[in-house]
Amino acid sequence: MSHTLTDQQHDEARQGEAFAPFAEDPNQYDRHFFIESYGCQMNFADSEIVASILQEQGFGATRQLEKADLILLNTCSIREKAEQTVRKRLTEFKKLKKVRKGLLVGVLGCMAERLKSKFLEEEKLVDLVVGPDAYRTLPQLIEEAAGGQKAVNVLLSREETYADIAPVRLDSNGVSAFVSIMRGCNNMCAFCVVPFTRGRERSRDHRSILAECQDLFDNGYREVTLLGQNVDSYHFSPEADQAPVNFAQLLEQVARISPLLRVRFSTSHPKDITDEVLTTMAKYTNICRYIHLPVQSGSTRILQLMNRTYTREWYKAKVDRIREILPDCGISSDIIAGFCTETEEDHRDTLDIMRYSGYDYGYMFFYSERPGTLAHRRYVDDIPLDIKKQRLQEIVAVQYELSLTSNQQDVGKEFEVLIEGDSKRDEQDWMGRTSQNKVVVFPKSKAGLKAGDYVRIKIDQCTKATLMGRLVE
Repeated sequence: MSHTLTDQQHDEARQGEAFAPFAEDPNQYDRHFFIESYGCQMNFADSEIVASILQEQGFGATRQLEKADLILLNTCSIREKAEQTVRKRLTEFKKLKKVRKGLLVGVLGCMAERLKSKFLEEEKLVDLVVGPDAYRTLPQLIEEAAGGQKAVNVLLSREETYADIAPVRLDSNGVSAFVSIMRGCNNMCAFCVVPFTRGRERSRDHRSILAECQDLFDNGYREVTLLGQNVDSYHFSPEADQAPVNFAQLLEQVARISPLLRVRFSTSHPKDITDEVLTTMAKYTNICRYIHLPVQSGSTRILQLMNRTYTREWYKAKVDRIREILPDCGISSDIIAGFCTETEEDHRDTLDIMRYSGYDYGYMFFYSERPGTLAHRRYVDDIPLDIKKQRLQEIVAVQYELSLTSNQQDVGKEFEVLIEGDSKRDEQDWMGRTSQNKVVVFPKSKAGLKAGDYVRIKIDQCTKATLMGRLVE
């Protein structure tokens, strides 16, 4: 992904990888698929849906390209760099197709609609193109592509949620899982292509969500992350004689599955995160004290151009409310440098709101104009690249300072940590997370511990990226 992340994400986070091929499936299959996922957590969750559909058709997942009969790229259109990366990979696969007769290559996800003609006809990079709402048609499209036809389905749906498909949890740590609760987005943020690539917002049946979360818990998972482009606007209406379910109610129902099941969610639009959600979080200790609250810009003028529907003062008041109801809540954010017409004063407003909010970490990038968005149609991308990069570096520097300060405040404190697995830097250490989503590394000083266990850790030291501590006996 083209985000500039804090080192906290690079060091230990499972979300920061450019791609994540699935693990070799233990079952024997005549045909195999290889999949790479780019971009947001929703794409990774979608790849698990795709894996389920393909397994039903006799395809096993593989990490090894040389074993694959089908290569799929689940794509992201948020940033230009992500698209460049995908195009580079497709060029590599095109060379592979010349020596591997019968190999099929397909593009899934957000790039499908916008670039289908280029990929299929002009550059002949792929055999099939499938949009985010058309994964059920993959078996038919694969058959068409194998017969020499150009297979395409990029139709968007007003109903599709894949609620009845059990995702295949391949390449999983067996502890944490993503659960998609809704699809699409109704927020027409000027910079964002998601409403055009993923369609309108629709919520999944809450009963299917609860069943999936219960099944995960029964199979040893100890953390679920409820996913959506804007989870706070979740709203499912069952039969006529039943009351609708909002996000706060869904959150509570998932939390009540077991106190041993941690619940996270992402992403929140500031305008939709309600007091009901915050008080529900405060009520249940297993709902993690962490909110991703994208600000995008600290300037009211720029926020209005972005169509974000709030002012800097309103956003700061929302942060105050979170701190009031959840004093120990971690907050992270998305920040864009160099949006159209941004002045130095606008930029300083962003640095100011970062300091006011005290973000634990952030996803930071400079503005990249995306074809088809409102900004592309309405505004001129008039900030020079060197200024965008300079402002981004200033934003990154402030976030590093905030991350270090936040972590330093945790030194000497004790936290309940869910063990996720070995530390990536040293197999003699465990890696886990606090409720606030902070990475914790600690020595394997006690026999019998395993991934999925909860432990009490005292923090002894930190970097801006990671907390380091020891087991409290």
